[in-house]
Amino acid sequence: MTRPRETDDVTGIETTGHEWDGIKELDNPLPRWWVNIFYACILGAIVFWVLYPSWPIWNGQEWTFVRGVIGTTPRDDVEKALARQAAQRARWQEQINKTPLAGIVKDPELLEFAIAGGKAAFGDNCAPCHGTGAQGGPGFPNLNDDEWLWGGTLDDIHQTITHGIRWESDPETRMSIMQGYLKDQILSREEVSDVVQYVLNFTGRASDPQAVERGAKTFADICSACHGADGKGNKYVGAPDLTNDIWLYGGDPETIFETVANGRAGQMPAWIERLDPATIKELAIYVHSLGGGLPGEETAAAE
Repeated sequence: MTRPRETDDVTGIETTGHEWDGIKELDNPLPRWWVNIFYACILGAIVFWVLYPSWPIWNGQEWTFVRGVIGTTPRDDVEKALARQAAQRARWQEQINKTPLAGIVKDPELLEFAIAGGKAAFGDNCAPCHGTGAQGGPGFPNLNDDEWLWGGTLDDIHQTITHGIRWESDPETRMSIMQGYLKDQILSREEVSDVVQYVLNFTGRASDPQAVERGAKTFADICSACHGADGKGNKYVGAPDLTNDIWLYGGDPETIFETVANGRAGQMPAWIERLDPATIKELAIYVHSLGGGLPGEETAAAE
């Protein structure tokens, strides 16, 4: 409610004429310190308008802006900083390009840069499948352990990243396949179940001793060609070790049955199609640093 302005009897201050439920609003002046700050802000804004880019203007062809007395923008500063960083990175990457993998590992400064660059490249390119912590997931290997389908030396990892797995557009890709033995009518459902029990027996989880005995013969006749007679796998064909209880797709009986029955043929891109050679070297070194390869395994030089 608005009433005529009047003087408050208690404070002697004039009211604004506004009243709510009998409460009248006093027309107190703003605190001097607040008013001073307010005017200082206005003055500061004017100074910034003069010094920095501010008002939009039409130059006859497009909208642009007043550059200001300083003639630069935060975007300009960022672009200059990025250009300096790119120049520094180019110098290091040139060294990485010229240095074999084994030589990079022996150079502490170059190694530190390679691991940092590889970590950044991993986050941008590899993390969507392998996870931000390289922990992997169903169908995507965990890169933190020392178990490698295709070998864990620097050269092995570099080859895998460069040419991928089952990447048909790259003639040097690593190629193998886990056949679907039930799907392709090579084994019956009962024979697949027996093989599953035999595989589970490697880690002491078989539940049917008679099936294990039957599966042993089928495994020896068919599966040992890739996985070995002892089930320890073969890195030359990417056949996993079945005795260590580490499973790419899952180690429960149902998942193993699915793998044997219908096969697996996961893919990994050939990153040489997307990344420069220096970045691939950085990735190989970073990934190798996570799992460290196999103890005692020699690292060959890779150009």
